[in-house]
Amino acid sequence: MSWQGRQVLVTGAGGFIGSHLVEELLERGADVTAFVHYNARNDWGLLEGRYRGDEESLTVVMGDVTDGFGVSRAVLGKDVVFHLAALIGIPYSYIAPESYVNTNVKGTLNVMEACRAAGVERVVHTSTSEVYGTARYTPIDEKHPLQGQSPYSASKIGADKIAESYHLSFGLPVATLRPFNTFGPRQSARAVIPTIITQALVSSTVRLGSLTPVRDLTYVADTVQAFIRMAECDAAVGMTINAGTGKGVAIGDLAEEIVGMVNPDASIECDSGRVRPAKSEVMTLLCDNTLAREVLGWRPQYTLEEGLMRTIEWMREHLASYKTGMYTI
Repeated sequence: MSWQGRQVLVTGAGGFIGSHLVEELLERGADVTAFVHYNARNDWGLLEGRYRGDEESLTVVMGDVTDGFGVSRAVLGKDVVFHLAALIGIPYSYIAPESYVNTNVKGTLNVMEACRAAGVERVVHTSTSEVYGTARYTPIDEKHPLQGQSPYSASKIGADKIAESYHLSFGLPVATLRPFNTFGPRQSARAVIPTIITQALVSSTVRLGSLTPVRDLTYVADTVQAFIRMAECDAAVGMTINAGTGKGVAIGDLAEEIVGMVNPDASIECDSGRVRPAKSEVMTLLCDNTLAREVLGWRPQYTLEEGLMRTIEWMREHLASYKTGMYTI
């Protein structure tokens, strides 16, 4: 697929992965509409300061995916829609579960209905490896049972099923990408890698939740390429495809590696206030990326070490944008 001049909408464009995806699409020549969550400051999230607002190929639209009218206006005339808008923080889902249902389930319904009505050529919906819950077997393939171990994961299961139903019921050409844990520059401190890096940069103690869970960590540039391939690949329509490296690392070991790179004298502690409820914590996420390799021709290009070095370098330069003394949920 040539992206030159293609009309593309990215929901959640002001977020971590969304902002990187917008950059890549613009590099490929697409005309991008970035759908950013409305706020009275006219703040474009992680697109803020990166674009002036007068670029011919970028249009920023402020809105909310829970507003079906606004979503329909944004979708109209688009060839491809990437749906990334979501509430994603797991700890916050314990506090505000209704907001997760509204944004993740209802928001996805609004996007799918708008795409159906507008006759969009391709919709790429964003899932998450959290829908698998603690692994019953590893590596985890797309046939693994879904388990709602947090309100967040339950809401994403609902969103995935809404997307699936629009393909099966109405023939909507939707493909679902299921990324495992993505990391990289611009990620917020609610994620584990920025949490470790920012603490190690300013403190002699790095405080974390449970140190034993295992995660499959993918550098953001690789995840963005998986999104692009999902949109380009006709065979992916109607499918859910994992995107991960196939390599797992325990959080404690990850913390030791990062601390060794940033501040070797720092200690690592388990903070009980950051530990998730025992039955909610997902202990192992390890990706089987066979479908991504076979259907999409996708393979991660960055090692964990390469991604960490790039992320650390970026966070050193942008440390002032993080509230390093606070636990971000």
